Amino acid sequence: MNLATPITAKATPNVTRVGHTVCPHDCPSACALDVDLTEEGRIGRVRGSAENTYTAGVICAKVARYGERIYHPKRLLTPKRRLGDKGEGAWQEISWEAALDEIAEAFLKSEAHHGSEAIWPYFYAGTMGQVQRDSIERLRHAKKYSGFFGSICTNMAWTGYVMGTGALRGPDPREMAKSDCVVIWGTNAVSTQVNVMTHAVRARKERGAPIVVIDIYDNPTMKQADMGLILKPGTDAALACAVMHIAFRDGYADREYMAKYADDPAGLEAHLRTKTPEWASAITGLTVEEIEAFARLVGTTKKTFFRLGYGFGRQRNGTVSMHAALSVATVLGSWQYEGGGAFHNNGDIFRLNKSELMGTAYADPDIRMLDQSQIGRVLTGDAEALRHRGPVTALLIQNTNPVNVAPEQRLVKQGFARDDLFVAVHEQFLTETAEMADIVLPATMFLEHDDIYRAGGQNHILLGPKLVEPPETVRTNLFVIEELAKRLGIEHFPGFGLSEREHIDRMLAASGWPGYDTLALQRWLDAQPDFDTAHYLGGFGYPDGKFRFSPDWANGPSPNRPPPSLGAMGPVAALPQFPDYVPVIEEADAEHPFRLATSPARNFLNSTFAETPTSTRKEGRPEVMIEPSDALRLGILDGDIVRLGNTRGEIRLHARIVPGAKPGVLIAEGLWPNKAHMDGEGINVLTGADAVAPYGGAAFHDNRVWLRKDPA
Repeated sequence: MNLATPITAKATPNVTRVGHTVCPHDCPSACALDVDLTEEGRIGRVRGSAENTYTAGVICAKVARYGERIYHPKRLLTPKRRLGDKGEGAWQEISWEAALDEIAEAFLKSEAHHGSEAIWPYFYAGTMGQVQRDSIERLRHAKKYSGFFGSICTNMAWTGYVMGTGALRGPDPREMAKSDCVVIWGTNAVSTQVNVMTHAVRARKERGAPIVVIDIYDNPTMKQADMGLILKPGTDAALACAVMHIAFRDGYADREYMAKYADDPAGLEAHLRTKTPEWASAITGLTVEEIEAFARLVGTTKKTFFRLGYGFGRQRNGTVSMHAALSVATVLGSWQYEGGGAFHNNGDIFRLNKSELMGTAYADPDIRMLDQSQIGRVLTGDAEALRHRGPVTALLIQNTNPVNVAPEQRLVKQGFARDDLFVAVHEQFLTETAEMADIVLPATMFLEHDDIYRAGGQNHILLGPKLVEPPETVRTNLFVIEELAKRLGIEHFPGFGLSEREHIDRMLAASGWPGYDTLALQRWLDAQPDFDTAHYLGGFGYPDGKFRFSPDWANGPSPNRPPPSLGAMGPVAALPQFPDYVPVIEEADAEHPFRLATSPARNFLNSTFAETPTSTRKEGRPEVMIEPSDALRLGILDGDIVRLGNTRGEIRLHARIVPGAKPGVLIAEGLWPNKAHMDGEGINVLTGADAVAPYGGAAFHDNRVWLRKDPA
C-alpha cells in the first residue's frame, strides 16, 4: 500500500525556485517541506525534504496536495459581520478597520459589565507555529482575560509518560531504524504520523526487525504489522501488566538495570504476581497465546523501541495506561540500547523561552482558568466550569473549531447560540464555529507568513518563512493581536509591536539558540540531546534519578499540570499505586452495550482538510464500523442507516460492516463536519467533557453507546 508521498511527484510547470518551510498542522511530525514556487507567485507541488533526517523525503498525501487548500474557491477572503440570527448564514462584508473596532468595542463593553474575566480568548493547534499560535496569550495576560487550560489533546498521554520518566523526552525517534523490534502502540501511524512508518519500515528492511502494532481495530497501520494485537478499548494497561508479569516470571526482567534506575522493582514484582496472561486475556480480549508471544518477543529482543502514541491515552484511564506501557521498557531495561527504550514526545528538548511572546510577566494567578474541553459547560453557565464566577460574554477564537471538535457538542452549540455572547473568529474557512460568529476575520495560511516550529514527535526546531503573498484582504494571527492591543490600550506593553521575525529572533536568543539568520540559513536546528541523556543513562528526570513505577498521581510532574486554582482533576483516588488496569472507563452496560472510539481518518486532521475535495472524496461519508457478528445479531447490513446514542444525545450515520475489532466495539473515523452528518450533528454529540484523572483531558475514544438500525 502507499505509505508515503514520494519526492518524485509530478513536477510543476514554470517553477522559478524551491522554497523551504514546515508543515504547520497539529501532528507530532512537523515535516520539513520543499515547495515549488511558480513565476506567478503560486505554489506547485509540495513534498517532504529529503535533507531532513526525520522527514526523510516523506509527507502525508493530504499535505502534498496543499494547493487544493490554499487556492480553495471557498476560502475566506474578507472580514464579515453577521446579519440576522446566529447560524442563519447571512453576512455583510466590512473593512478590517470596522471589524477590529467592533471586536474591541464588544470586549470593552463585556469588561465594563462583567469584569475582564468575561472575555475568553480561545485557541489551539490549528497552527503549531509558535508566534501565530501563542501570541493570543500575550493579549490575554495583559488584559486579565479568563485563562485557558488547554486540555483537549495531550494531557493524559503526556502526564502518564512524565509520571514515569520525570521528563518529556526519550530516545532519538530516528533510532527506530536501528531497532531489532518496533512496537507501535496506540497510534495509527500510516494515517496520522507517516514518518514513524518510514523509520520502522527501514528497521524491518535493513535489520529484519518485526513491527508490532497494538490498537483497537484493523486500521492501515495494523495491516503493516508482523504481529498485530487488537484489544478492547481502554485495556492497554492490562496487557502491559501481563507482559511485565511474564518478564519477571520467565527471566526477561533486567533486575540489575532496575536496581540502579527504578524506584521500587520489588514492590512492582509483588504487585504483578496476580496479573497473569489469563487475567489480562479476560480484560483485553486477546488470547493467552497472543500475550505470551508478544511478551516473549520483546523480552528476548533487547533493542525494542516502544513508540507510544496518543490513541490509548484518550480513555478515562489513559494516563495510567500510558504509564503502564512505558513501564514495560523499564522492566526490560530497553533504555540501555541504541534502538531501544520508549518514546512518546520530545517536548522538553527544545527549550524555547516564550515568556515575552506569551506575556507571562503579566499573568495573574488570581484570574480564573477555564477548561478548553468544557467549553460547552462554560458557555451554558455551569457554575463549576465557570469556577463559580461570572459568565463568559465574549470570545476571540483562533486556530480551532470547537463547534465541531469539542466534546458535548449539543452544549457547545447551545452556548454559541446565546444572544448575549459576542464571538469573533479568525479563520481560513467558514467553519461551523465561524458560522456562529458575530465577526469573522480571514486568516493567512502557513505559506503566507513567517513562523518557527518545534516537533514533539521528532527532534528539530524548524523555520517556516513566508513563501508567497497572501490575498490582499487576509491577515496573520499576529496582526489581529497587535491591532486589538492598540484598540484596547495595551500596545505599549513589552512584547507588543514586534514582527514575526523579531519575535523569532528574540525567542531564540532568550533560549540560547542561534538567531533567525542562522536558522534561515540552516533551515532547522537538531535539538536531540546526547545518547545518555536521551536514554536516561545518567538517571531519569526525578531528583533521585529513578524511574517511578509508583508515581504520586495527585502531585507528580506533568508538562501541562493544572494551576493550583484547579488542582488535581477527575477520580484521582481511583488511580493505582503501581501499573494496573483501572476500570474508570465508560464501560458498556445493559442500556449501552457498545464502546465507541472516534478515531482519526487518514485524509483529515481533526477538522482540517475536511473542506478539500480530494480528502472528502477519499473518505466518502460519515460511517460507523461495525463488527460482523454484531451487525448480524442486530440485522444491520452494510450501508444501512443506523442510530448511535447515549445520555448526551444521538446521531444517525451509515453502517460499514468490517471485521477487525472486538465484538461490542464501534469505530467512527473522522472528524467530519457536523453538517456532513444526516441530521447536522456530528460524532462529538456522543463524547464527554468530564475531566480525566489526574490532570484533565477529554476522553474522545471512551464512550458507551447503544446502536440501532434506523426504522426509517
